[in-house]
Amino acid sequence: MLRAIQKHRLASSLFGRGFGNWVGRRAIIFRWTIATGLVNLIALIFVTELLSLAPDVIVAHGTPALTALHRATRTIPVVFVSVIDPVGAGYVESLALPGGNITGFSTFEPEIGGKWLELLKEVAPGLRRVAGILDPGFRGFAGVWRAIENMAPRFGLEVTSLLLHAPTDDLESAVDTFAQGPGGGLIVLPTAINAVQRNRIFSLAARNRLPAVYAFRFYATDGGLMSYGIDTVDLFRRGASYVDRILKGEKPADLPVQAPIKFEMVINLKTAKALGLNVPDKLLALADEVVE
Repeated sequence: MLRAIQKHRLASSLFGRGFGNWVGRRAIIFRWTIATGLVNLIALIFVTELLSLAPDVIVAHGTPALTALHRATRTIPVVFVSVIDPVGAGYVESLALPGGNITGFSTFEPEIGGKWLELLKEVAPGLRRVAGILDPGFRGFAGVWRAIENMAPRFGLEVTSLLLHAPTDDLESAVDTFAQGPGGGLIVLPTAINAVQRNRIFSLAARNRLPAVYAFRFYATDGGLMSYGIDTVDLFRRGASYVDRILKGEKPADLPVQAPIKFEMVINLKTAKALGLNVPDKLLALADEVVE
């Protein structure tokens, strides 16, 4: 039996590229899109039901889903897709030898923080200060943020953090206060709450004329200035191969966690013009997509 929660083009790619031979078997694919802060509720409502079906393998998309499953089972194989720093978050023992019932495909190495800083500096040469919008309760991003803090001086930048953990948090005051100083920009870390609240973040960036970089293409296509990050569809296609191998008898403990190999950059020229920014031609030439 194949079971999917929430039809999505990424999950469709997963099915279409790697599961044709398993239709009719007891492999269960589960896909959640949830907001941070709801992990315990999701675990209570859905994980118990899922585990009662005795699946042969579970696919977890994103850190919140994996967190819930990591708490709920140490026996049923889990293949994660799009999870950051699985070692630092405690999901696996090491990348080479995960050592438990969980393995999969990670998203961001800490070094990507340097790329986000570089892109901000290119699109806004007068940049002097960067604020990261992050959720302190979202597991896995500590390493990326530390890397950003360590690399910022190379670009002549000062960094600070603005916390967004729940929709009720007063992000408006935090961003407005930050924007009072000169040469500001934003790095919007790819936490669940930031994804859900992205239109709010777009509005704050526009109101304060702050250039911002995001981690996934949907941010830029939905109205953010630019994004640089993994090709998530490719990650799902690769994840299907691990599910296939587990269904054929291999164990997650023996399958190394793999890093992304395809990245993409999207630039929203409409947003750039609204912010009064002239995006360099060389940067436009490197973009995988330009939104006009």
